[in-house]
Amino acid sequence: MTEERKARQRERRGVVVSDKMDKTIVVEVAIVRPHRRYKKVVRRTSRLKAHDERNEARVGDTVLVRECRPLSKEKTWRLIKVLERPE
Repeated sequence: MTEERKARQRERRGVVVSDKMDKTIVVEVAIVRPHRRYKKVVRRTSRLKAHDERNEARVGDTVLVRECRPLSKEKTWRLIKVLERPE
């Protein structure tokens, strides 16, 4: 009676800052939360490498990425969809 449980996959929304690699994009995600002690809102950024199978994302696009199994040494995210493109 083995129950297969799928770990909850995290999703992040961010902006594409690089699309120079083939089938890979670099997404910058903003993390905004209050400091534990001082309660000041602290903004930090994280850069994630994500798999873009169809090379559809461009620099400046706002995208949605989801965590997945490791695809390479640094790539553990997958592009889900392009949310908006700059004009």
